[in-house]
Amino acid sequence: MATVDGDLIPLGKPRPERADAARNRRLLLDAARRMIAEDGVGNVTMDDLAERAGVGKGTVYRRFRTRAGIFAALLDEGERAFQQRVLSGPPPLGPGGDPVDRLIAYGQGRICFLLEHQAVARAALDRNQPIPAGGPGLTRPHVRYLLGQAGLGGRHLDALTLQLTAALEGPVLLYLATPAEALEAPETQETEEQPAWTGHLEALAEGWEVLVTRVCGSTP
Repeated sequence: MATVDGDLIPLGKPRPERADAARNRRLLLDAARRMIAEDGVGNVTMDDLAERAGVGKGTVYRRFRTRAGIFAALLDEGERAFQQRVLSGPPPLGPGGDPVDRLIAYGQGRICFLLEHQAVARAALDRNQPIPAGGPGLTRPHVRYLLGQAGLGGRHLDALTLQLTAALEGPVLLYLATPAEALEAPETQETEEQPAWTGHLEALAEGWEVLVTRVCGSTP
């Protein structure tokens, strides 16, 4: 757990691992990144990952349980870096700024993060589980805290928190109509052209600012 302006925020720190388990995890994640870079997210399988990493198939299934678990583990590392910016970075994203400005900055930063990692974020969704609307993690408690700081307490606070969280964390972002080639392109690839999701980013970032400022009773 960590604290953001007095609120406890679950960081989801991993449990201590045995040396061999930590080694296998690193081998598997490194192999998964290479496979994504070479062949795209859609071509990563549990069996191929085991072969590429040089471990047994049982190790892969024990570590990740499902194919979606592979991508959830990859996404987790990026999540931790983003959380640290919120916990200890400069305002308006980090502590110390106006709560409405912080909420706008958080949502825009979160949108950018999810779109940058869209292919992996989509693959991390388990088809056998409900689409998340902001469960355990930073977004829901942080949005709730900032809404309270902005004076939006009372009986609507939890409902507003859920609705704003869902706008950032759920199917609205992960199931945008995006060209297939954008989803399959290696996430680390750099080109002179802007990414395919740039237009989505601008529209969603502007829309989030409008949404937050209207909810909080001001105008952008």
